[in-house]
Amino acid sequence: MTTSLRRAGLLLAAAGAALSFSLGSCSAPADKPAERLSIYGIKHSEPTSPADTLPDPIPAFRLTDQDRQVITNQTFAGKIYVTDFFFATCPSICPKMQSELLRVYKAFEDNPKVLFLSHTIDPAHDSIPVLRDYAERLGIQNASRWHFATAGRDSIFALAKAYMTGAEADASVPGGYAHSGTFALIDSQRRVRGLYDGMVPEQVDQLIKDIPVLLKEEAETQPVAAK
Repeated sequence: MTTSLRRAGLLLAAAGAALSFSLGSCSAPADKPAERLSIYGIKHSEPTSPADTLPDPIPAFRLTDQDRQVITNQTFAGKIYVTDFFFATCPSICPKMQSELLRVYKAFEDNPKVLFLSHTIDPAHDSIPVLRDYAERLGIQNASRWHFATAGRDSIFALAKAYMTGAEADASVPGGYAHSGTFALIDSQRRVRGLYDGMVPEQVDQLIKDIPVLLKEEAETQPVAAK
């Protein structure tokens, strides 16, 4: 199977999963931004009440970033973040993906409420020094804002599914790994609020537009949750 076909298959799988559950606004007119983003995901656990219909949140994780700092769900408490999957020796889509994600990062570089998390799917090669070098070559000096993280391969692949994207080892494709170019937007409740193809600039533009929508929702709901 060619790299492009493999990537298309992973994107379709992620899209199919995304369609399995969504809440919130339907579709806003082209000239009017959505007031609330949908919630995407799958509910694996048994409902605890008739009102318990939301999909499961991103599961607990423990990663290590380019500064050797341990990254967990608590790292993103009270924040929203954008996540993707890559590997440093990727010969195909990763350079384009990271260039597009860098564009998103720069748009919100001064907002500490917006973080970024990139997972390597090749932890055997992408050591901490490799991740640090990769981040620095992108111009990222502040690891607390954009984490380039590693963990065991099985853990990373399981997280890819939770983030509704696709990643797998595949010796038949260049680089030995196949993955989609999905960017996922995550809210402070660890829920997927948007999925975007990082290879399509128009979809990345939409991500840039959706982040302020989610920030507004967070600002409106967090004081209520704190009471």
